[in-house]
Amino acid sequence: FVERFVENPRHIEVQIVGDGTGNVVHLWERDCSIQRRHQKVIEMAPAFSLPDDVRVRLHKYAKDLTSAAKYKNAGTVEFLVDEQL
Repeated sequence: FVERFVENPRHIEVQIVGDGTGNVVHLWERDCSIQRRHQKVIEMAPAFSLPDDVRVRLHKYAKDLTSAAKYKNAGTVEFLVDEQL
């Protein structure tokens, strides 16, 4: 519901896998912005119009978050990206 307050939001998801000891790898990202009634209709991977510097930062944020939590599993970290990037 936060999307209502973000101008032209993009829903970007970064897939990660962690081993529970702080080691995490990302499995790239996908753009899930095309939705209907809060359900994803189309997922595009990789996120085609995401600038490389933003892509690198999102991968790092996802890895840092899950590494600090000692995440053990495959999962997704979701981001809302506005048009100002």
